[in-house]
Amino acid sequence: MIENKFKKEQVIGIWTLVSYEVVDNMGNKTYPMGEDATGFIMYHPEGFMSAQMMTKGRPKYASGALHTGTQEEMATAAQGYLAYAGPYKVDEVNKVVTHQMTVSMNPTWLGDSQPRYVNLDGDILEIVSPPIIEDGKEQNTKLIWKRVAA
Repeated sequence: MIENKFKKEQVIGIWTLVSYEVVDNMGNKTYPMGEDATGFIMYHPEGFMSAQMMTKGRPKYASGALHTGTQEEMATAAQGYLAYAGPYKVDEVNKVVTHQMTVSMNPTWLGDSQPRYVNLDGDILEIVSPPIIEDGKEQNTKLIWKRVAA
């Protein structure tokens, strides 16, 4: 029997978001950026990664400006977007990829390191975060990505 070993090289590349869901300990499933969220995660062979996800259909700023809209427009835009990048490390034995947030849209994550459990099935990458407690409930986050064809 051949053992299916996980290797760093298997995650290297560009992946497009298929699904981003959160399930709480009561079995309630939510989609923080909608069921049709879109995005990319990229793993570079030199050990850097970038993740970008967004809610589809975010409204443009009425002014057409690049960096400024009304407070409400900017809050809505930020609420519908998740982005961070930095170095990553792979634990091949435990199938864990740890993301280090050198830059992040959410300042709470700056300088943070977060483990992600990974499962690979062909061109599908499943990433699961360790459970967190939010609003008194345990929540489990799962993201499904599909490898972008070259």
